[in-house]
Amino acid sequence: MKSIVITGVAGLLGSRMANWIVQHHPEYKIIGIDNLKGGYIENVPVEVEFHQADISINNLDEFFENKNVYYVFHFAAYAAEGLSPFIRKFNYTNNLVATANIINACIKYDVKRLVFTSSMAVYGIGDPPFFETDIPAPIDPYGVAKFACEMDIKIAGDQHGLDWCILRPHNVYGKNQNIWDKYRNVLGIWMYNKINNQPFTIFGDGLQKREFSYIEDCLLPFWKAAVNENTSKQIINIGGTKVYTILEAATLLKEIVGGAEIKFVEERHEVKNALPGHQKSIELLNYNDGTSLQEGLTIMWQWAQQQPNRKRMEWDTYELNKGMYRSWK
Repeated sequence: MKSIVITGVAGLLGSRMANWIVQHHPEYKIIGIDNLKGGYIENVPVEVEFHQADISINNLDEFFENKNVYYVFHFAAYAAEGLSPFIRKFNYTNNLVATANIINACIKYDVKRLVFTSSMAVYGIGDPPFFETDIPAPIDPYGVAKFACEMDIKIAGDQHGLDWCILRPHNVYGKNQNIWDKYRNVLGIWMYNKINNQPFTIFGDGLQKREFSYIEDCLLPFWKAAVNENTSKQIINIGGTKVYTILEAATLLKEIVGGAEIKFVEERHEVKNALPGHQKSIELLNYNDGTSLQEGLTIMWQWAQQQPNRKRMEWDTYELNKGMYRSWK
């Protein structure tokens, strides 16, 4: 039987992709890997052969050897972009070292294609909209790690014949997202805050521009990234096409949840306007931004209210405290 490996299978992208494959392509066996530090076992479909493992340190042979692995969806990452300057070693271990191990396994076991989710963070400030042909210039260690992963994957393609497709999603949200992490997933952070009677916090003036991507709109394009001939060795921006300021997104969610205080905190080091071009995802993946932010947030909020009030993920100590934002101290 043909197999598919999904890393980060207990997180938003991994669990929802696994469920989509179970429903639409049951001819594949799914091998799911997650260390459960940012994802939850309850998210993993029962049909998945699940392994709790840390891909940055564990030997991966058992997940690939004699498994007839066709495709690898490498979703595992710690995507706390704003926090990454204060946890550099952790950031590079969990993003760059982990990806190097996956690349090694893909080469060693002749995987047909590696699909890697990179990030808009690779572009840096630039001159939006960002296009795949732009020269990356990340401004934080998370973006540096993702760009380094991209370069290493390209080298593996050139030297070892590894086939790949690199996706650059942006602000993906929906059911199964980790809303219990203080440092990432702004829409989920606000939902957690509402549930726990805390204000929506916004860094700076809230005029930062973003586009938000509903997970359901991404799943079929993710699959096409793995199996379509024309996506071989392509880098593709993927995700929402409608521009919102952070303040507009907070105001919209405030209406959906029945009211909330919006609190502005100190500005942080970040890209002001992270806006990608979309044409390539439409042409190669038939991406359709079919779910409005209001509709997607309404569905996610209904889900969030039904979740257990888990302990929030907060760092007790950082690798670097100098320059730490007051709201994170």
